[in-house]
Amino acid sequence: MSALSLHRPEENTAPAVPPELLHIDCGAHTAAVEALAAKLAATAVERDKRGGTALAERALIRQSGLLTLSVPRQYGGAGEAWPLIYRIVRRLAASDSSLAHLYGFQHLQIATILLFANPEQQQRYLSGTIEHNWFWGNATNALDGNIALQAVSDAAGEHYTLDGFKTFCSGALDSDMLNVSAPRGGDPANRIILTIPSRRAGVHANEDWDAIGQRQTDSGSVRFEQVRVEADEILGPPGPGGSPRATLRPCVSQLVLTEIYNGNALGALAAARAYTLEQARPWGSSGVARAAEDPFIQQRYGELWSKYRAAVSLTESAARTLQEAWDLGDAITPQQRGAAAVAIAEARVFAARTALEVTAQIFETMGARATASRWGFDRWWRNVRTHSLHDPLDYKLRDIGHWLLSGEPPLPSIYS
Repeated sequence: MSALSLHRPEENTAPAVPPELLHIDCGAHTAAVEALAAKLAATAVERDKRGGTALAERALIRQSGLLTLSVPRQYGGAGEAWPLIYRIVRRLAASDSSLAHLYGFQHLQIATILLFANPEQQQRYLSGTIEHNWFWGNATNALDGNIALQAVSDAAGEHYTLDGFKTFCSGALDSDMLNVSAPRGGDPANRIILTIPSRRAGVHANEDWDAIGQRQTDSGSVRFEQVRVEADEILGPPGPGGSPRATLRPCVSQLVLTEIYNGNALGALAAARAYTLEQARPWGSSGVARAAEDPFIQQRYGELWSKYRAAVSLTESAARTLQEAWDLGDAITPQQRGAAAVAIAEARVFAARTALEVTAQIFETMGARATASRWGFDRWWRNVRTHSLHDPLDYKLRDIGHWLLSGEPPLPSIYS
């Protein structure tokens, strides 16, 4: 072998990922999900480097027929169950974690209407979602809302005025409708959720998201300048804390995050496998002709795949538990709600730690040349690292441990 052959130039394209490895059964929607995932994957590496708003890719989601799957049939939607929605999030995240985030949060906002709104509001907003194919955004981060954004009522109580800002407003840019949380009258304990058109006068979605991962989730800030909100745009009753069922929203949210971890782990494993088979070279002292024949590499893949499969199993079990709690409607008890919260916390902790391990250790299977920026293999870890800090995993473990020792489930909060 000549010296030149040792330094031959690489093709600037990623190895082909086997579709059978990425396949996830999404029922009647499988073909649409696979078609969308393939389109997102085609430009994911380049867009991750660029950041910003993925307008063309958001349009693909709008056109896919998948945007309104969780809207109940009585409002014209497909009425699909949560386990299916979460599998779609996982599959999309295996191609493009940012767009999967936006897709998952679309259904979180639909859940917000289902859990917090009164019947007339549900009819208005959910039927409108079907009729206009609305993409929903959110400005509900409670960690800065009690200081930065205020909802002040007029003297007659007929409308409110929003002034201030919110951060971590995923999907607000290019959205049609916006769910917003704010303390009413400056009282932090009196938090309301309201729904307004995203392009209402005084609403300014800022392009200031600059994290190391999830680079196209449009999770920047939104400024509200004298934004008028009518009284019937305040969701409720029951509102955000009006019933045990209404407190299921954080459970819905936590499983979106969990499937994003699983999707990143799956995408990383599939991409690494393709690279190992097509590009990686065996170590000089391995005694094998191909990297895929190295027993140490085989062992590492076996470990990572087994952990991924365990994370998926926990997540699917938690999704079924959530669906059972959801189906109970207003008859749900605090204990049943707590059982769902524990199951989801278990899945989220294990999936996050598994995904962090998988997305870091794939490089051990591929070798040093796989760190070239053109491959974009680092995006999987950056996505999980960014997302897993959404709220501390240690507090999930504390909730599980407290339940195990005392029998008391986690108290409902914005993160549990």
